[in-house]
Amino acid sequence: MLSRLVLTDFRNHAGLVLTPGPGFVVLTGENGAGKTNVLEAVSLLAPGRGLRRVALAEMQRQGGPGGFGIAATLAAEGGDVEIATGTIAPAPERRQLRIQGAAATANTLAEWLTVLWLTPAMDRLFVEPAGERRRFLDRLTLALSPAHAHHAARYEAAMRARNRLLAADEPADPEWLTALEAQIAHHGGTIDAARADTVAALGERLADQPDGPFARAALALEGWRGDAGRLAAELRTGRARDAAAGRALAGPHRADLAVTHLGKGQAAALASTGEQKALLLGIVLAHAELVAGRTGHAPILLLDEIAAHLDPVRRAALFDRLGHHGQVWMTGTEPALFAGIDAAATRIALG
Repeated sequence: MLSRLVLTDFRNHAGLVLTPGPGFVVLTGENGAGKTNVLEAVSLLAPGRGLRRVALAEMQRQGGPGGFGIAATLAAEGGDVEIATGTIAPAPERRQLRIQGAAATANTLAEWLTVLWLTPAMDRLFVEPAGERRRFLDRLTLALSPAHAHHAARYEAAMRARNRLLAADEPADPEWLTALEAQIAHHGGTIDAARADTVAALGERLADQPDGPFARAALALEGWRGDAGRLAAELRTGRARDAAAGRALAGPHRADLAVTHLGKGQAAALASTGEQKALLLGIVLAHAELVAGRTGHAPILLLDEIAAHLDPVRRAALFDRLGHHGQVWMTGTEPALFAGIDAAATRIALG
């Protein structure tokens, strides 16, 4: 859990210091008070571009000196861990990160904590292009396999290099292409295996869930599937095809996460908006429980405006289930929405 969070020139917060406790952390305030901005700051303590997935330069405070800072204290079993990230004015798109005072890369954050989130913008996940579901699945996978970020980064770098070679006017060096394809195949096969493990384990947990207020989902990994050997062979024989297409047509970047509403036997994309939200919430909750069971450490959950979209029965059921998790950050405009949670919750009014 986070025991301290300090924001400097981040979004609308010139300087904000929070000291959250364990369990529920409830942020309330009017629209525009900066509640989601706080969640975004916490999401940047995980690898990736945060819950909004925007350019770093957009995160610095308008009218500020340039750059921003996020400092957090992680209360861990072996003692507090200090994490700081942000940018400086001369390099607004270059993220800097320090863990215990030493420079580090963003991918190493997965070794220290897991952060999962659910935002209103994700409500359309099941009807968005496949790339959005792959990103969602990769966040779930990263929580169970911290090395996933490394393999994904190396895969993408090698794939970009291969695409450049195939697009060049001069014929590409076959040996160099073979070497790049070997890298792509190694990392790609590992990515596919990690995703498949996540889908299988999460699917089993969802299947064991009792029928209740949150719809149960069945998960499947569709599209391209295969190991390193298959991928290397497909890349080698598909060079001309990929050169014409301007991209590789084989690999885990062509996969998709298929979600089915178990109760109705219907694809999630065909479910109602309310059912899709319930399916997504059920997946995130089951995954958080899976992570806690496998790693022994509950992930930090960020739930943006979640209570406002649930009826009183489902809201009470959600709070009851979340009470068994670790630190859960929630936002809402009305404090009354959270009247049913533990009195020991950290309640913070912004604005």
